[in-house]
Amino acid sequence: MDHARFADRDARGVVDVRHGHEALDAMTREGFWAVVATFEGAVTAVRFAEVTPRAYAAGPAAAATRASAVAWQPLDRHWHSSLDRTAYVGVVREVRERIASGTVYQVNVCRVLSHELPDDADLDGLDALLRQGNPAPHAARVRCDEAGLDVASASPELFLGRRGASLVTRPIKGTAATAEQMLPKDYAENVMIVDLMRNDLSGVCEPGTVSVDELCTIEAHPGLVHLASTVSGHLREEVGWADVFAAAYPPGSVSGAPKSSALTAIRDLETVPRGPYCGAVGWVDADAREADLAVGIRTFWAERDEVGRRWLRFGTGAGITWHSDPEGEWAETELKAARLIGLAAGTVTP
Repeated sequence: MDHARFADRDARGVVDVRHGHEALDAMTREGFWAVVATFEGAVTAVRFAEVTPRAYAAGPAAAATRASAVAWQPLDRHWHSSLDRTAYVGVVREVRERIASGTVYQVNVCRVLSHELPDDADLDGLDALLRQGNPAPHAARVRCDEAGLDVASASPELFLGRRGASLVTRPIKGTAATAEQMLPKDYAENVMIVDLMRNDLSGVCEPGTVSVDELCTIEAHPGLVHLASTVSGHLREEVGWADVFAAAYPPGSVSGAPKSSALTAIRDLETVPRGPYCGAVGWVDADAREADLAVGIRTFWAERDEVGRRWLRFGTGAGITWHSDPEGEWAETELKAARLIGLAAGTVTP
């Protein structure tokens, strides 16, 4: 059954599906919308009639959710990566060459993991596992067959939060197993992206209102720690979601800086589209003038290939700077994927 589940609310009863600019316009006017946007910019919005507030089900509280959900059958761990270790290390080296030549100074390099998926596998079961074994502040489950959406996300990162005229972004850059292992390169990454996000928000916010409220705070998540910063601003009158996406999409933390040069490098060097990974997953309530759109990281999605086979996809990546060690960046992509892939494969206990 079509439904959407977020950290603090459930939604049922699909009444409308919109795509592209129609979706952005509809999200601005009225109604509650579940939103999934690909990194490449394809926006899909599903309007739901019934929205029910609820407490976030994580940890012990998720046990009941898991018991009532469709059981998830562990996968056999035959995952395919769009870039293997040798290819990924080579791409990191190429990015360092581009940095040396002055065309870019940070690029987020990603790979997509794929596992064939049985037709009867229900991502509701995987979502329950994620909420128990990898609780996340921006967890989301969106399923709508008409819209072609089947997504389960455990994102820790806020792309855009709206409350009235206040617009907030909380970019994550910098990852390590422990806070003590965070490198100077991680802090430099974060500061670069904070500057980029300040610039993105300034395009739709009142002059003088964009501020950095937190810089490089340590955030603990299951199996790793991140550096997170908070940037906010006051939206100008008459600004709609089309304007906001034009100014700030795709998220700077998963593209790079300068953004235009980073996107060129991504198109040149990555071998498959990212899809919902590194895009946006969340909700917009046009009536309340509120929204919570996460960066689509730590995200699984199901889709069919050109011959009809069903696949489960999962993306992982790392931010590359001049000081990046290519093998170390591969290890970071492994660290980010390990717990969630382990939950899906049954090798990690929730």
